Amino acid sequence: MKKEDKAIIIAHIGDELKRYSCVYLTQTSGLNAEKTSALRRACFGSEIKMLCVKNTLLKEALQASETDYSGLYELLHGETTLMLSNTGNAVAKMIKKFRDKNDTLPMLKGAYVEETVYVGEEQLDTLANIKSKNELIGDIIGLLQSPAKNVISALQSGGNKLHGILETLSNKE
Repeated sequence: MKKEDKAIIIAHIGDELKRYSCVYLTQTSGLNAEKTSALRRACFGSEIKMLCVKNTLLKEALQASETDYSGLYELLHGETTLMLSNTGNAVAKMIKKFRDKNDTLPMLKGAYVEETVYVGEEQLDTLANIKSKNELIGDIIGLLQSPAKNVISALQSGGNKLHGILETLSNKE
């Protein structure tokens, strides 16, 4: 491959890394064509960008990035498939769901999620259980709304009781 071609590919990978906040490195070798197509469809359905890249080109793109991906460098050996997403747990959930239907692939090599590096297959459950930013915002809003709803409910029920007492007293006279 020519040096110019490599530079173009590295720039393309770098542009993709800038567009996504979560980077997953997986191993998909061993999947046949049918299962690879199913994996690509699952990625597309979950808004995950899947790229099969050469390790040396990916490492150069990671090094050129403004983000510190140094914890992932040691994982760049063998076959590597890059999966990118803007939701921290989307890739991990998709991998687990895909494995339920198929087999033990893809395998997680490592991930960079929320400024933290996760290394190894055993981190898949941890990554799948991470709450996304939108899920956390929803939880906080729910917690904030709960006391307000209780106060409004108490005020409304108290008003109804007071209205009932006044009506009863007015009917006695």
